[in-house]
Amino acid sequence: MNVFRLLNSFRVRLLLVLAALLVGTLGVQFYLNSRAAQRVARIIAAQEQALAAGISLAALTLPTTKRLELFDKERGFNLREKYEGRVTNVLIVKDEGSVPGQLDANDLIDDSLAPEFIPETLDDGTAKYFKVSEARLPRMINADQAEIIARPVAGEPRAFTFSASTSRGLNFIIVVLGSATVPDSQLFWQSFRPLLPTLIVLLLAIFTTGLLVWRFTRPINELSSAARRVAAGDFNFNVPAANRADEMGALAGVFNEMIAQLRRIRELESQLHQVERSAVVGRLASAIAHEIRNPLNYINLTLDHLRTSLAPEDEKRRELVQKLIDQLKSEVARINTRITEFLKFTRPSKLELLPLPLRPLLEDALRLVKAQAAESNIETKLEEHGPMPPVRGDAESLRSVFTNLIINGVQAMETSEQAGGRLTVTLEANGEGQARVRIVDTGRGIAPDHLAQIFEPYFSTKETGTGLGLAIAKKAVEDHEGTLSVASTPGAGTTFTVTLPTTERGQRSEVSSKTKSNLSFTDL
Repeated sequence: MNVFRLLNSFRVRLLLVLAALLVGTLGVQFYLNSRAAQRVARIIAAQEQALAAGISLAALTLPTTKRLELFDKERGFNLREKYEGRVTNVLIVKDEGSVPGQLDANDLIDDSLAPEFIPETLDDGTAKYFKVSEARLPRMINADQAEIIARPVAGEPRAFTFSASTSRGLNFIIVVLGSATVPDSQLFWQSFRPLLPTLIVLLLAIFTTGLLVWRFTRPINELSSAARRVAAGDFNFNVPAANRADEMGALAGVFNEMIAQLRRIRELESQLHQVERSAVVGRLASAIAHEIRNPLNYINLTLDHLRTSLAPEDEKRRELVQKLIDQLKSEVARINTRITEFLKFTRPSKLELLPLPLRPLLEDALRLVKAQAAESNIETKLEEHGPMPPVRGDAESLRSVFTNLIINGVQAMETSEQAGGRLTVTLEANGEGQARVRIVDTGRGIAPDHLAQIFEPYFSTKETGTGLGLAIAKKAVEDHEGTLSVASTPGAGTTFTVTLPTTERGQRSEVSSKTKSNLSFTDL
């Protein structure tokens, strides 16, 4: 397995983090234990040094007549100052007790580092000695017998006794170590300090694990929410966790692929439904058109026969019949036009795509409405910005689209409250291999709530409109792989924008001359 892919695994990263925390815990604990051992060693060394200094001072004074205090100052030991808090006194005791060779409470203090226990000289020249019991010594430990202290207390005062034989007899040396009591708060800290590193490492481990768990469960929550949206029928989104490099990222990527497939299936189902509906409507429209056009043809022929063969001889009546027949033929033609529009919308387009300049088509469409626009005091104008390559299109289909849009613009200005207006047709290239045609009028505009429905079949704001003109125009533009959009401001006018691909975009797939459906059942 690839090393980088292995390191991206969530499980491997979690194991590495836990291993790092374990190594870190052991390392920190080992370091602190080493420091503690060094600290204890320094304390023991200091106590040993103090004890050795006291013993050395007492041993040096035994063969002399000088007092410990004077000898301490001369020799520069300074025990009570240098080892303040530990060496509080050094005593030399004569073995004059009831039990020879054993220190007891009745033995006399011959010398002391503390002035208050030095023997006093009385008026009669005799010396007054203090007993060992009067010195109120702490717990005494006989160093000669190497007594082992059971359960020592930290900082407990002690008195270590040593025996020393001189020419004047047996003496005892007592080195008194004072109390080194640690405050309760410091004792608590000393007890808690070894646990502090472990606590810090555990808190760090908990925080790191919580962070990893949160990072691991967040994409799970996203997948759960995504599953609910998919169950509700929403396929227009992607799970953001797909950019992760671990197992959750792979799962999110597969989930996004599933959503894309479902979205594609829905689109295909929609297209299939549209094709089926169009096929049904087309067959129905053909049948209806056939059934309607046959009577219309008969009516049209009958009207021609009435006008030529059965016209009244009276001139006034003949003029009246002629007028009525013309009106009837006009209505028959209008019905036939509506049937043609209906068939054009429901049937697949049959296009002959050729390189085609757009300017002549726009000029033809403007020429058809020029007289009508002049009567309504409407100014028409065609503008071309820059060189325009030809588009690939069907001349008749595009001419019908532009004519429909231009007529709609003229009619919108004719029904507006202000007389006259201006219709501007602009032709330009958008720099993306497309030709853009804008048809701008200064008419009444389109209401915002109608704007979203303007291209829907059978939707019309005109009393006599069928609602198929713009739907047919949009379908024709889309058959040319283009777009048709609208923008409108009520009271200010409307802009229709047609975008068509030019021949500069390269060879595109040929649009079928028989149908523009292009739906293959192998895609379903």
